[in-house]
Amino acid sequence: MALHLGAQYILEHNVGISDAVLLDPLTEEAFIENLKKRFSHEQIYTYIGTVVVSVNPYQKLPLYTAEVIEEYRSRNIYELPPHIYAISDEAYRSMRDRNLDQCIIISGESGAGKTEASKVIMQYVAQVSGKGREIDRVKEQLLQSNPVLEAFGNAKTLRNDNSSRFGKYMDIEFDFKGDPIGGVITNYLLEKSRVASQIPGERNFHIFYQLLAGADPTFLETLKLSPKPESYGFLNKSGCITVDTIDDAREFNLVKTGMEVIGFYRAEINEVFQLVASVLKLGNVEFSHRSNSDGTDGCDIASTQELEDVAKILGCMEQNLKSALTQRTVEVKREKVKTDFSVAGAVYARDALCKAIYSRLFSWLVQRINDSIKVKTEQTKKVMGVLDIYGFEVFETNRYEQFIINYCNEKLQQIFIELTLKEEQEEYIREGIEWIHVQYFNNAVICDLIEKSGSSFSQNNNVGILAILDEQCLLPGNVTDKTFLEKMNTTCKDHPHYESRALRKNQSDRSLPHDAFRLKHYAGNVTYKVDGFIDKNNDLLYRDLSQAMYACKHNLMKKLFPEGNPTQKSLKRPPTAGSQFKASVQELMKNLLSKNPNYIRCIKPNDEKQSGKLDLDIVKHQVRYLGLMENIRVKRAGYAYRQVYDQFLYRYKMLADETWPSWHGDAKEGVKKILANQKIADDEIAFGKSKLFIRNPRTLFDLEETRRERMHFLATLIQKVWKGHVKREHFLLMKRSQVIISSRFRGFYGQKQYKRKKAAALLLQCCTRRWKARKLLAELKHQKRMEWAAGVIHKYYLGWKVRMNYKPKFRRIAGPKVARFMVVALRRKFLLNVRDKLPSLSPIDNKWPSSLNMYKSASDQLQVMHHRWRCRKYRRKLNESQKYTLREKATASDIFKDKKVIYPESVPHPFKGDYLNLRGDMKWKKIHSVTHDINLVFADLVHKVNRANGKIVQQLLVISSQALLVIDHHTMTLKYRIPIEYIEKISLSPFQDKLAVFHMKKPENGDKFAKKGDFIIGNEHIIEIVTKSSLCLKNKTSKMPEITISPQCSSQFGNSSVQVSFQQGAKGLEPGIPGVKVTRKKHLMLISEP
Repeated sequence: MALHLGAQYILEHNVGISDAVLLDPLTEEAFIENLKKRFSHEQIYTYIGTVVVSVNPYQKLPLYTAEVIEEYRSRNIYELPPHIYAISDEAYRSMRDRNLDQCIIISGESGAGKTEASKVIMQYVAQVSGKGREIDRVKEQLLQSNPVLEAFGNAKTLRNDNSSRFGKYMDIEFDFKGDPIGGVITNYLLEKSRVASQIPGERNFHIFYQLLAGADPTFLETLKLSPKPESYGFLNKSGCITVDTIDDAREFNLVKTGMEVIGFYRAEINEVFQLVASVLKLGNVEFSHRSNSDGTDGCDIASTQELEDVAKILGCMEQNLKSALTQRTVEVKREKVKTDFSVAGAVYARDALCKAIYSRLFSWLVQRINDSIKVKTEQTKKVMGVLDIYGFEVFETNRYEQFIINYCNEKLQQIFIELTLKEEQEEYIREGIEWIHVQYFNNAVICDLIEKSGSSFSQNNNVGILAILDEQCLLPGNVTDKTFLEKMNTTCKDHPHYESRALRKNQSDRSLPHDAFRLKHYAGNVTYKVDGFIDKNNDLLYRDLSQAMYACKHNLMKKLFPEGNPTQKSLKRPPTAGSQFKASVQELMKNLLSKNPNYIRCIKPNDEKQSGKLDLDIVKHQVRYLGLMENIRVKRAGYAYRQVYDQFLYRYKMLADETWPSWHGDAKEGVKKILANQKIADDEIAFGKSKLFIRNPRTLFDLEETRRERMHFLATLIQKVWKGHVKREHFLLMKRSQVIISSRFRGFYGQKQYKRKKAAALLLQCCTRRWKARKLLAELKHQKRMEWAAGVIHKYYLGWKVRMNYKPKFRRIAGPKVARFMVVALRRKFLLNVRDKLPSLSPIDNKWPSSLNMYKSASDQLQVMHHRWRCRKYRRKLNESQKYTLREKATASDIFKDKKVIYPESVPHPFKGDYLNLRGDMKWKKIHSVTHDINLVFADLVHKVNRANGKIVQQLLVISSQALLVIDHHTMTLKYRIPIEYIEKISLSPFQDKLAVFHMKKPENGDKFAKKGDFIIGNEHIIEIVTKSSLCLKNKTSKMPEITISPQCSSQFGNSSVQVSFQQGAKGLEPGIPGVKVTRKKHLMLISEP
């Protein structure tokens, strides 16, 4: 029997112990040390029997190439080093050849590499299965479902940059030949709370960032989106926008390609992204408080723009959506009553709607993928399932999600232990070995504590935690998380695996908060905070929101919100999230029990996602909650090592003279000869029908050591014989070579002499032909030069003869006259060119016809004269209003040009003055009827800086031809009025800020408002404010105020003199959000960018 070369590698060149069942001594420390030793040598896989333990390397390793796949193809699982390919091949061949449906269960915590392990399995199956056009199409669809589901179901967490936030079970269906023909995907418990909120350092689901980074700008415009994630409330709160290891733009293109390969229509793809965009836009909808006349709290939409965009995207009426977000319909005695939401209630409803849209869209995506990849024909199918589901979770604060996830892991651990024991027992019976009962921790009691609904924990109570939770959710009245905890304390108080601070046995345990309970899981104790259990289990969406979504014209909304159909009104309460998940888990367990299980246990080596580093504490925690030591003990309970007779004989045949170098009898008898020769005790071994069983790993290690010593002796013998053979072969080769070299040399030398004589003859011929050709060429060139010289002499003679005949007829003064004529002609041509190519009458047209350098000065003067003439004609056409506007712009230019950085931004925008249309406001008319400020020059909201503490307050500033008026913009009441002539000076900084300091004269008449001193205001139109104020003061006093542009100025605030200092980088104020930071420290006020 010939073994693959990898069979030598598994025990001879392997680091540590490749199968942990063979560990000696069997301790947790020894197991973790073995994992660390293998991990340090980039051997990330270790067996526990047929279970693969995978340690995430956080780097690319050359373990997944096509060549490696071929190495493991159709190999026994123990022939080669541990690998996911080995267990994948074992499952695939068992399914194909023995018609046994298989499932591969992948478990581990976030960041342990579960998703990557499932991809490796898919890659292997796609590589080793058959080929063909239809088969390749199915393979590609199955493979492309991964990036699509990852985009919509994965997110960046603190522990993992690509963490799956949902559980996935995929059944890959094969035909009788083992070729994939389709598949079915089942998803479990999407973490939809992530849509509305994330903890600092984490991100929302990938698809939001991929859409903004990778979509075409035109497509984003149709979705009413901007490409900046910082603009969206659901994305900018956690402080994490980009991830170094993820290229969102590239991933978006992969997602679109994947959806097209799977079979999504282009219209469906657009509809999916429209719903994603609507979730982002809804997250930006904000609410403002409103007090109702009956004393209740209400709310309004703060900004309707986002709501309008969502209504357009979904195809619904804006008023219906607004009403559903701000009000709720309650039926009281068959009468419908509308009640207003408070701001908090509206935010809750908005978030619930967004989470419902996204989670239902995700479920629709899974169903749509299933429709594309399902088997289209009726035929006998074989199935191999892959389960990639969240591992056991223990955080500093554990909530409803961790409770549900850990319940699922308890069920998986229960089935894992049961199936492992069953598999062991079946192998013992199959081999005819006596079965030994194994003691193990049965976690069925914990599963009952969580899910039980019929039997009792004590004499008086008969329900589990999920049943208690559902019961509390159905109770009328004010049911809270506290009442739920009290009910559990009453029902589960006698259960040994339940603890609460309210129970007598735990009253002194200060590590257990009063608003929490603790469960003793198989993986350790976990404390759960009850905050949010009731709301998350109810998972309700207000009927108004469902109806509003159903009424949308968007093609997917009626499918996602069927309960919103007003014609199908149902008073039946929808099932709770807990009961739905419990049913899903029970269905999953039933599915797994119907298949032959295979296990991959994934371990995360450290929390920093750093390659080459293994944190012992973190690994120890995972080893415990994955139950790996218990798994090893179950495998070790009887016989630690077992091997087929043929393979054992092939490996150890050199240990007995009777079996070396070959054994031609029964393999079992040959094994007995080897064991008898090594004097191994009978109670250490057992002979099955096809396998040898060894009880103690030390026995196997002794065999290996003896084999290693024997191999050294055999290697020396083989080396001696081989060296003699090589030397003899070398001598014979040298002898044959000498004869061949002699004959070849004589032939070569004769050939070389012939070639030399032939080359010499050819060279002589070439030289003779070249001499004759050069001689002929020289004669031809001389003849040609003679003919050319005769022609030149003839031409010169004819020219001389003509000049002699016509010389008396020429006039001597013809040259100067021709020169003067050319000058006049050029001038005339220049002037006619200017006349014909004059630019338009627009003063801003800078075109001018080009001219010769000799007329450059005249051209420049004519251009200046023409421009002045055009400007004069343009000014005569202007009316008085336009002239005043230009005068304002000219004044602004005189004041700010080349002095203030933001001045160029204001040049193209005309001064509007009344930005609030205040002239038609009735409250303003009442004010100016009292103040007689009829001529309104400027009105806009400004940010006024408080003199005492630097706080910024928004006020309405009105500038009339007589005074400055500061008005409360909420109540339109006049705060104070300052006559325009009180302005003595205006100071600004040369930087980007949009602030101005108005210096007031000291009042002589005791004006109380002017006594407060100078004031600082900020506005987007600060250039216009200063310009108009200056012109109003000039019209009033016939003198412009002093305007200073400097980084510092001295101001008088009340009775104290304050130095105001501007720091470069400060920017303009945005509405409602001051863009500068103002700090007042005694006699210094510092204005800088925050």
